[in-house]
Amino acid sequence: MGKKLRVQRRGRGGHQFKAAKMNKIAPAKYPKKTDEVQQGYIKDLTHEPGRGAPLAYIEFGQGQGFYTTAIEGTALNQEIHVGAEAPLKIGNVLPLGSIPEGTMVCNIELRPGDGGKMARSSGAFATIIAHAAGKTTVRLPSKRTVRINSNSRATLGIISGGGRREKPFMTAGQKHHKKRAKGHKYPTAHGVKMPAAMHPHGGGRHRRPGKSTTVSRHAPPGAKVGLIAARNSGKRQRRRN
Repeated sequence: MGKKLRVQRRGRGGHQFKAAKMNKIAPAKYPKKTDEVQQGYIKDLTHEPGRGAPLAYIEFGQGQGFYTTAIEGTALNQEIHVGAEAPLKIGNVLPLGSIPEGTMVCNIELRPGDGGKMARSSGAFATIIAHAAGKTTVRLPSKRTVRINSNSRATLGIISGGGRREKPFMTAGQKHHKKRAKGHKYPTAHGVKMPAAMHPHGGGRHRRPGKSTTVSRHAPPGAKVGLIAARNSGKRQRRRN
């Protein structure tokens, strides 16, 4: 009798599969929206475990401020403005409708007031394409274009830490600590290299699953391995006229 698959043990929710919460500082979210322009200064730049980009603390007054992802080119004690009438300067936060076309922005709100949801990873940025009928067309880092409410806020500039992925992991221990901070599975083994009792793809001599690896999104733990709810599998074939 084989032991439970890793996906089954992970779904049960043991402590070894939970993301580490120690040393977390704060969520990176915009402050509540106001009619006037808020003026603050970058008081601290710090690292948070599990986050690729540094965190910047912007203070408006004594005990009043917010944490956000640091922008490339900003520095300590730099002046930051938040509001619709804020100047067009790197690091400032404005509604999308107030930002000119062709500008690079990041930390974009999907809906007004949600604090920022898109283009938040290190080195990420989106581009303003057009404004029309209260909506702003934005090209995301994935090159996909979306139309967002023009009252949604965004930060001018690019998220810092863009060269983070250029440095390779030299030891397995470095990767272990990185994956552990994010709560990711590591190391992982191919299912076809396991015995049949250990994995649905296991068994056999030829290192092939022997059946379709596409599986339903509603499959139970233990069967939910492979291409989950895949629209297509494999390379798309070019149509011939």
